[in-house]
Amino acid sequence: MDVDYINPVVAGLEECFNTMLNCKIERTGLGLMENNQALYPVSGIIGISGKGVGTIVLSMTESVALKAASTMLMAELTELDDEVLDAVGEITNIVCGAAKAKLAQYSLSISLPNVISGEHCRLHFPPNSHPILIPFRSAWGNLAIQLGFNFL
Repeated sequence: MDVDYINPVVAGLEECFNTMLNCKIERTGLGLMENNQALYPVSGIIGISGKGVGTIVLSMTESVALKAASTMLMAELTELDDEVLDAVGEITNIVCGAAKAKLAQYSLSISLPNVISGEHCRLHFPPNSHPILIPFRSAWGNLAIQLGFNFL
C-alpha cells in the first residue's frame, strides 16, 4: 500500500482531533495488521469504493470515545451509550471525508459509518489488501487507524 493513500487518512485524523476536538494526537508506529481484529473496543468503520475499494477503521479506547463525544456535544458523557457511538461515527465520517477530498483523483465514494463496540471485534477488508495499523496516543488515551485498500 502506497503512502499516497495512507497519508490523507492520517492527515484527516490529525486535522479532526487537533482542530475540531482540540486534542493533540501523536503517531506511535506503522505496520501490517497481525489479525483482523479491531485494536480497541470502540471502532467507526467506513467502506470506500470507486477507482479503489477498501475499508477504513478508526479504533479507540472507551476513554477517547467518551472525551471526544463530550467535546463534540459539549456535555459530560460518562457511559458508552448511543450518543457516544453516534459521535464516533461522525468523527469517522469527518476523517474519511477529509481523506476522500485529498484523493479526489480516484473518484472515491464513502459509505455511511458503522460503529461497533466490544472486545476483539473482527474486521473485514478487501481480499489481498494487506491491511495496515497506524497507532496514535493522546492525553485521552490510545486510538488507531486500521485500513486496507486495493486501487484499480
